[in-house]
Amino acid sequence: MPIEFLEPKIPYRETITKAARADYRHKKQSGGAGQFGEVHLIVEPYEEGQPVKETYKFGNQEYKISVKDQQEINLEWGGKLIIINSIVGGAIDARFIPAIVKGIMDRMEQGPLTGSYARDVRVIIYDGKMHPVDSNEISFRLAGRNAFAQAFKEANPKVLEPVYDLEVFVPSEIMGDVMSDINGRRGMVMGMETEKSFTRLKAQVPLKELSSYSTTLSSLTGGRATFTMQFNSYQLVPADVQEKLLAAYAASQTEEE
Repeated sequence: MPIEFLEPKIPYRETITKAARADYRHKKQSGGAGQFGEVHLIVEPYEEGQPVKETYKFGNQEYKISVKDQQEINLEWGGKLIIINSIVGGAIDARFIPAIVKGIMDRMEQGPLTGSYARDVRVIIYDGKMHPVDSNEISFRLAGRNAFAQAFKEANPKVLEPVYDLEVFVPSEIMGDVMSDINGRRGMVMGMETEKSFTRLKAQVPLKELSSYSTTLSSLTGGRATFTMQFNSYQLVPADVQEKLLAAYAASQTEEE
């Protein structure tokens, strides 16, 4: 059987870059007990220490926020999800909030752009409706999931990619070829240090561009260079790269249908 070589799967992430608002009503009636849950929420990008605004404006309407409760969830895949409960007047009973959070987490685990994990989002649940008989946990889980998905798509979502610190120890006379190759990999040279006849080159390069680096470096330098790489951070991908990722994901979804 022939061996099939595949590129390593890159652990992309998704996030949002502006605030957006959405509401969703889940209603189902089929004979016996029905299902009803309605959730209104706001999403915005989250950075450590960022305060919650007292007022958010979308279109011509203002939404006043009063923080009743806050949850900070450290995500297993990196980053955070912040949940703010700003519901007033008992529009949604507190016992349904965990179900709404579960619905939000459902979509955090599968972002709308590439199906990757989402991170660094703050969600403000500020209103909704419930039914004295038909409201239950599954109703609010589905309402929360769909309201979050709609808001996320309106919040200018972006793909994040892992970027690595790359350190190359290379003979100085062929350092120029190595630097040109790094530039061609969307890399950014951060500094250089000379040690006798060698140069230590430091750069930051997206992981996607490093899949064949060992082979290329050996070829460029006749096997006389060494390198190390270490994770640095997640950064936004360029617009042209994001378009290709979205197209590839859409194609893969079509194939599965």
